[in-house]
Amino acid sequence: MTRTVYVNGEFLPEQEAKISVFDRGFLFADGVYEVTSVLDGRLVDNPAHLKRLHRSLNELEMAAPATDDEIVGIQQALVEKNHLREGMIYLQVTRGAAERDFNYPDDAEPSLVMFIQEKNILLDPRVETGISIITTDDIRWRRRDIKTVGLLAASMAKMVAKKAGADDAWMVEEGFITEGSSNNAYIIQGDGTLVTRHLGNEILSGITRQAVLKLAAETDINIEERPFTVAEAEQAREAFITSATTLVMPVVAINGRQIADGKPGALTRRLREIYIQNALQASAAA
Repeated sequence: MTRTVYVNGEFLPEQEAKISVFDRGFLFADGVYEVTSVLDGRLVDNPAHLKRLHRSLNELEMAAPATDDEIVGIQQALVEKNHLREGMIYLQVTRGAAERDFNYPDDAEPSLVMFIQEKNILLDPRVETGISIITTDDIRWRRRDIKTVGLLAASMAKMVAKKAGADDAWMVEEGFITEGSSNNAYIIQGDGTLVTRHLGNEILSGITRQAVLKLAAETDINIEERPFTVAEAEQAREAFITSATTLVMPVVAINGRQIADGKPGALTRRLREIYIQNALQASAAA
């Protein structure tokens, strides 16, 4: 079945979707993006995603291509046109098309592209088995807090993991884990303390991260936002990742070393359950 996508004011069959070869997203990775999950046909945590989108645009001195209401209208139209019940909407804004020049153009119109992907989020079989990760050097630029389309280093990290027979990679800088290739990283210590890296230029402020930490605090889980080492991760009681499309996903092995009994931990499972419950309730009420 052909998907309907959105490109700069038009809903098109995916085979007809085109952008200019002079688009700066194509030439310079001069663009930002957001991924919003869709559960039961509804957008999840979308206001927070749009807020982060504006932050990324502002950090890059890039104009917004549309109002938030217009963006939401396009997202909802894509859900309806594609009969999407569960999956994600990808949204990308670039500075637009202009003659190739490292300087930002003065007159380029920002480009807006959106498309959907169907994905089994709620019943992902990996939730029952957990995933394995390896660690690798973090070779990315120093502004990881901006959600830019420059994802080659993250793709390389995922390929390192794949070649090693692992599901994903956690990146390491100066001896400390920053984040996963496309997710935030967490460990749970023996005393039940949840540890995750503090916000800064070193990591992306994950929307699911924000929601999970709020729920964890409301559940009286002790939280430490600080860097943690690979050794701490390998010796943890539990570990997990969060992202818009994995929600809360258990990690059961790091660098070939089993975490605890090698099974998804009880606290991780509980956080996933309450996140899904709250996300469904919030999206239904929106």
